[in-house]
Amino acid sequence: MARINLLPWREWLREKRRKRYIGMLVALLVVTAAGLFVLDHFVDRAVERQLARNDLIRSAMVQLDGRAQQIDQLKVRREQLLERMQTIETLQGNRSGSSIVLDQLARSLPEGVYFTDVKMAERTIAITGVAQSTARVAELMRNLDASHWLEAPTLIEVRAEDGQDASPARLFHMTVLQSQNGHDGGQF
Repeated sequence: MARINLLPWREWLREKRRKRYIGMLVALLVVTAAGLFVLDHFVDRAVERQLARNDLIRSAMVQLDGRAQQIDQLKVRREQLLERMQTIETLQGNRSGSSIVLDQLARSLPEGVYFTDVKMAERTIAITGVAQSTARVAELMRNLDASHWLEAPTLIEVRAEDGQDASPARLFHMTVLQSQNGHDGGQF
């Protein structure tokens, strides 16, 4: 029987398989490296795009913050203008009210009474005057109370005029309030 030595053929086959295995490992490493390179490139691009978006958002936020500041400044200015308008409207309303109040004071003044001093602070009118008698002061208070533009007359003091004890003249001091609802159609 002939003996065939298959060992070199096996050795050759084993070497061929090892080379193929190493080739596949190298190919796999190349493919893996190429995949990682592509993946790294893709991730870098995605990061760059996101950073660009973030920069765009930051610049838009800065612009919006500037606009919000302008809006806040405009709101403050609007409030200031509204306050000014309210003050002007109040002054306009009080302008005619003061003349009406003075007219009402003159119309309420009975014969034998005259004012020496009239001061107005907000709604309160302080009146100092001279009357022939206390009855005339009482009549003045009734007339003031009957006015739609004036209310709550309060007599503070009535006294005889200094230096003229024989004269019936009386000095008086009173306050009266300007009516809130007198503007709703009060009579003159």
